[in-house]
Amino acid sequence: MNHLSSSIRKSLLFIVLISLSLLVLACEPKLRKPGGEMDTPEHHVYSGMRLLGENNYGQAQREFELALQLAPRHSQAHAGLALVKAYQGDHPGAAAAMKEAWKEAKTKEDKLFVHVGRIRLLTMGKAESDWLEGARAELDGAVKLDPRHAAAYYYMGLAYKTALAFDDAGRMFKQVLDINKDYVKEANGEWNLVQKIQRAMPGTITGKKIALLEVIGRADAAALFMEELKIDTLYKKRTLKTFDTSFKDPEKSGNKPAKAMLPGDVADHPLRADVEGILGIGVRGLETYPDGSFHPNEPVNRAAYAMMVEDILIKVTGDNALATKFIGQVSPFPDLRSDLPYFNAALTLTSRGMMEAKNFTSGEFAPLRPVSGVEALLVIRKFKEELKF
Repeated sequence: MNHLSSSIRKSLLFIVLISLSLLVLACEPKLRKPGGEMDTPEHHVYSGMRLLGENNYGQAQREFELALQLAPRHSQAHAGLALVKAYQGDHPGAAAAMKEAWKEAKTKEDKLFVHVGRIRLLTMGKAESDWLEGARAELDGAVKLDPRHAAAYYYMGLAYKTALAFDDAGRMFKQVLDINKDYVKEANGEWNLVQKIQRAMPGTITGKKIALLEVIGRADAAALFMEELKIDTLYKKRTLKTFDTSFKDPEKSGNKPAKAMLPGDVADHPLRADVEGILGIGVRGLETYPDGSFHPNEPVNRAAYAMMVEDILIKVTGDNALATKFIGQVSPFPDLRSDLPYFNAALTLTSRGMMEAKNFTSGEFAPLRPVSGVEALLVIRKFKEELKF
């Protein structure tokens, strides 16, 4: 009887094990058969990362999913999918996919890929106050595996740049250049940008953020003049005081003019206070438009910026002759006619070394080219040097 009972238990256990095995197999995703020699997980991950670099998120996601159809446990495909999700704003989904990537990471290359991916996720998310420390920890993990892994240094450089830690960012980009393997071109461009920002020496958080902009808007220009140049204080110190000694009716003297209405398109702008300050001071080229709007995000080109800075220079120095000093002269720039309204401003600034030709080979001033944040800051720094303050 006991023998029979034991046999039944073994049979039941065998049936249970078989059932569990079948259940596991049923739950496993069905593998897709390769459709050709290049239809491999590795090739799809490579293509996905290339498309990700081109900001083609839809096609990049397709490539990573094709890789996972061939190899559901492919670590780098999961990591690539995590980056796609992050770029599309799905940060919880990105975190889950990157967790899966780490779980499936078996080789040194897989682990390095995940460490770099985590640095990128942390930089994009910045959800936690200690995100930068987390990125540093991922860099340490990558460096322990491979001290010459250029991707880790490059993306850590971008993390430091995002955190406005430009000295540390420059150090990372320089490391990539010293390794001289991968990301050399990208790191060289970033290193040059960081060096320019360091030369411009922005002194405020707003200035540091604007330094990273490829194109500044009118509100950004207002912020630079108010916060970096401190134009309100500068005007008070440098301009001559005027006194009105004419008779005033005591009954009317207490009446103050109404404050100018703030443009509606600036009311909710982050740089509202700076725009309001500039409108109160008055800078040529940063006035309101005839319809009362300010157009805070409208790009500022080199001609407009030259006119703004020239106006400030004239008011600070009190030298009104600067406004017409170069009118009638032969233009030193092939793309700048002497009858253009911004010709004098361009020559006023270039003659003082505050601005320079945009293209040294052709000698073009490029008046209609947009002004970048770092370019605008460098002009302000040279302005300060000119006035020695």
